Amino acid sequence: MNVKILGTGCPNCVRLEALVKEVAREKGLSLEVDKVTDIVEIMSYGIMSTPGLVVDGQVMSSGRVPPKGEIATMMQPADTQ
Repeated sequence: MNVKILGTGCPNCVRLEALVKEVAREKGLSLEVDKVTDIVEIMSYGIMSTPGLVVDGQVMSSGRVPPKGEIATMMQPADTQ
């Protein structure tokens, strides 16, 4: 699973990254986390506010830090949804 955190490094972006890693650890998920800080690349995802969460190429959230339970749902492997 590939996860991208879209943001310039603000506290919410850092918090989102920490929550994603925490959920992955708790659920035993193997994932690759990339931080995208380039504004042009962030805009290419069509989001207007950060932080953004992209899971396997799909924008799952933007402009907020979702609660852990919501992040866990977003990160469920496709075969278990």
